[in-house]
Amino acid sequence: MDVEAQIECLNRALRLQHRSVLMYSITAGSVIGLEYQAHAEKMKTHALSELEDATRLAEKITALGGQPTTDVGEFEFTADPAEAIDRLIDCEAEALESMQAAIEPTGREAASEAVEHRLEHTIMRKQEQVDYLLRAQRRP
Repeated sequence: MDVEAQIECLNRALRLQHRSVLMYSITAGSVIGLEYQAHAEKMKTHALSELEDATRLAEKITALGGQPTTDVGEFEFTADPAEAIDRLIDCEAEALESMQAAIEPTGREAASEAVEHRLEHTIMRKQEQVDYLLRAQRRP
C-alpha cells in the first residue's frame, strides 16, 4: 500500500464526507412543503449514515499515521427543496468519485484489502442514497 497516497485520497474523500453530513442534515431540517416533508426523516437517517462513515474514514486515516482533515467541501444552502435535492445528487456524485479514487492506492496486503472493502461498502450505501434522491426528484 502506498500509505501517503492512501492518506491523501482518504482525506479528499473525508472532506466531501463532512459536506455530505452537513448537506443531508441541513436539508432534513429545512425542507418545506407537504411533498418534501415525507423526505425529511429519510434525509436525517442519511445524515447519520454519513456521519458514521466519516468517523470510519477518520479512524482509518489515523490508523495509517495520518491526520484526518477538518476541511469541509464547499456547498451553499438553498431554501428550494427541489434544488436542494439536485445539489445533493451532484455533490454525492463527486463524493462517490473520490471514494472510488481512494481504492486505487490500496494495494494487495490484508490491511489494504480491508480499506478497499470498507470503501466499496460506503460507495454502495451512498449510491443507494443517490438512487433514492433520483427517485424523489422524478415526477409521474
